[in-house]
Amino acid sequence: MAGGAGPTAVKWAILYCLRAMLSSPDWRLCVAPMIDVTDRHCRYFHRLLAPRARLYTEMITTGALLHGNVGRHLDFDAAEHPVALQLGGSEPDALAHAARLGRQWGYDEINLNCGCPSERVQRGAFGACLMAEPALVADCMKAMQDAVDLPVTIKHRLGLDYDESYSFVRDFVGAIHATGCRVFIVHARNAVLKGLSPKDNREIPPLRYDVARQLKADFPDSVIVLNGGLADAAQAVGAAGEFDGVMLGRAAWHTPRVLSEVSMQLWPSVRLPTDAQVVDAMVRYAAGQVAQGVPLRVIVRPLLGLVNGQSGARRWRRMLSDPARLAANDAGLIYEAWRSLQGAPRDHAPAEALPAAG
Repeated sequence: MAGGAGPTAVKWAILYCLRAMLSSPDWRLCVAPMIDVTDRHCRYFHRLLAPRARLYTEMITTGALLHGNVGRHLDFDAAEHPVALQLGGSEPDALAHAARLGRQWGYDEINLNCGCPSERVQRGAFGACLMAEPALVADCMKAMQDAVDLPVTIKHRLGLDYDESYSFVRDFVGAIHATGCRVFIVHARNAVLKGLSPKDNREIPPLRYDVARQLKADFPDSVIVLNGGLADAAQAVGAAGEFDGVMLGRAAWHTPRVLSEVSMQLWPSVRLPTDAQVVDAMVRYAAGQVAQGVPLRVIVRPLLGLVNGQSGARRWRRMLSDPARLAANDAGLIYEAWRSLQGAPRDHAPAEALPAAG
């Protein structure tokens, strides 16, 4: 479960207080659930860059939790709080069971995916295609709400295929709002279910922020989080001032420091670590994970964009992508790559300056 094995009572007390402080409902900055991206190692890294951001797991299907290795899917580090479990499914009982597992594992929120347009997800009859069945989605939301005492939220698109009528998304949100759900993460594009790949669906359907604004006006007691097309910190901060929060996806993956840039604007009193401190924390984290059998290549993937725009960034990426170096599973490779940067500081932060891996 969260936190790893054998922490001392004092450490658990500290982590409990930290979680209590951070898990109070706040969706001003969220990192999007991204399949094959936002695993636990990526989330640990993102937490270092944005101490108050709300992190989301990759979408995890109810089938994976009913029939697979639950710990492998749900384990995470206590430093990740606040962290939300995103579920994919369309059967109320199965979703309720998965939500209970999420609560048992210590997640801070349960989120239902109604936005993924991939054909594989459609074959499972969930994701974006669920927007065509608001009554079923409402039943799923109620089942999860009855199962856990956590916020149960939803991530959805504005419409399906080429139907851009406002009434479609208004009625969908209205049906979910009637269940008591008050947090809507709105990817401000339609989902085209046939003919476009998931990548194309992130780029080709036009962004319609005006529709998201109308939802915010029509459901004033709800938290409306804007997702889609927010490519840099200036756009994200501007949208955060207009909506109740923003969710960053590919920008956080390709240029992770954007999370720190937005954090500085939203929480100016929160101290952010330097690159050297992040490197130090990730070396210690990677060493602990490698000792548990996790391949180093999996842990360093999120780090590739950390120094984008700096001198030596290409060398950094090349060293952390070298199969021969990664095969040695030596966390010191991260230090080696860092020291190869021109003018990189040689000192590192003391261990207590940053979240410790459990």
